[in-house]
Amino acid sequence: MSAHVIRTEADRERLIRLLQGRDLPMTVSVRAGAQRSVEQNRLQRQWINEAAEQLGDEPEAIRAYLKLRVGVPLLRDAHEDFRAQYDATVKPLPYEKKIEIMREPIDFPVTRLMTVREKTEYLERVYQHLSEQGVFLTDPNLGARSRAVA
Repeated sequence: MSAHVIRTEADRERLIRLLQGRDLPMTVSVRAGAQRSVEQNRLQRQWINEAAEQLGDEPEAIRAYLKLRVGVPLLRDAHEDFRAQYDATVKPLPYEKKIEIMREPIDFPVTRLMTVREKTEYLERVYQHLSEQGVFLTDPNLGARSRAVA
């Protein structure tokens, strides 16, 4: 079964009908919040490209670094199951291997696991972190490049 974001009572009723139509036994998981938004993904990609251009690095390297440096701590704090999986498989590795795992083709899941609220926190932390590195990022509220005020 695919993921269903329930935003309205009508959505909830459709999901109930879907579940009632399924054969038993079945396994169902429920998580609070909605998955990250297309707008959040677009902003993240824009910031990665801006940082790569200013830091003289490739976007995929910046993406992997931010997943490891910003995303992993956020998810480790928020989700016991993520922390357990990460700590068992990735944490013991040297930094270079961790970065490699964050990149394609392995692409250890981090930001794609986030809810809208978690992705908002991630983007705020990314903005702060990159701004502290001297990177100018587009302010989504102003549409112009600026640095965050610490």
